[in-house]
Amino acid sequence: MTFDLRNVKYVIVSTHPSLDAEQSTRRRILAATFVVLSRDGRRKLQLSDVAAEAKVSRPTLYRYFGSKEGLLEAFGLYEQDNFDSGIAAAMAGLSGPGRLDAALRFIVAFQSNYSLGSLAEIEPEHVIYQMKRVLPIMHERIARIIPGEDSDIAAATVVRVAVCHYMIAGGSPAQFLAELRHAAGLDAPRQRLHRAAAG
Repeated sequence: MTFDLRNVKYVIVSTHPSLDAEQSTRRRILAATFVVLSRDGRRKLQLSDVAAEAKVSRPTLYRYFGSKEGLLEAFGLYEQDNFDSGIAAAMAGLSGPGRLDAALRFIVAFQSNYSLGSLAEIEPEHVIYQMKRVLPIMHERIARIIPGEDSDIAAATVVRVAVCHYMIAGGSPAQFLAELRHAAGLDAPRQRLHRAAAG
């Protein structure tokens, strides 16, 4: 769970019985923000629509986020945290190629379950802004688990393939994963075996 110091004042004055309840309400509002953004876009986003989607009152939403700008800033961090914590959980307890493959599988699952494609059509500026925040995290995590001296280049290629799939959906999840594995070098031994067998 991420603790945001900007929310300390809300925790102190809260009438909710626990921090868990505070965080649950906050997450529900942020999840509703994605729904409304996907439907209406950033410019047309109304806090009353987000409150209705989250099933909270408008004053409750203001208590947590203060303004539309505050909500959108928190939403950006929420998206970033979702990706970062998700990929960390996917790799937990694994090592070597299995760790890398788990990270690549998470990227594919993230794209399938939380596709930016629909949001990109409605709100391309927001998606590009978010990509700028998430890409360094993706690159850093992947570069750390790709072996060899070219790990930085391989990680950059993985990230760029992922961005293309996020922005412009195409092909199946299996194809997406195959492209990521190829970019990361996971399928190189198999390719060499096929070439040796053919020769």
